[in-house]
Amino acid sequence: MSASTKPKFASDKPTVAEPAATATTREHAPIELENFLPYRLSILSNTVSQAIADDYQQRYDLGVTEWRVMAVLARFDGLSAREVAERTAMDKVAVSRALARLVGAGRVSRHMHHSDKRRSVLDLTEEGWAIHEVVAPMARQREREVLNKLDEQERIWLNRILDKLQG
Repeated sequence: MSASTKPKFASDKPTVAEPAATATTREHAPIELENFLPYRLSILSNTVSQAIADDYQQRYDLGVTEWRVMAVLARFDGLSAREVAERTAMDKVAVSRALARLVGAGRVSRHMHHSDKRRSVLDLTEEGWAIHEVVAPMARQREREVLNKLDEQERIWLNRILDKLQG
């Protein structure tokens, strides 16, 4: 296939199996990203996240990582930075930078745990909650727009598949 006729999506590829490239015919066979699950999930996630971010980035000077941190703190108050990173599956450094910006902007507060003075915990401030109350409905609307492309049975199966893959 020439570069202009390569399939963009797995559904675009021919149904007849093509012979696999062997080590003798292709020493460094590239991954067919359009058929590679981690790549496709990443593209889907980035596309949906950016569509949501387009709604709030300029209005609140808020990045995708910062919003994810705020969303987790809205759902689970009193987490440490490490716990936020674990719940979001994001890089600890990225979470730390996002938290520094959020604390600096007065959207998140950092204080010592009431019974463990070695532990720092995080909570949304009133300003953080005010932003969350505007952005969360926007995010849910974008989610509905994506899920409306699926029928009810497909949505059920999507959740089952995601649960199974994450389990």
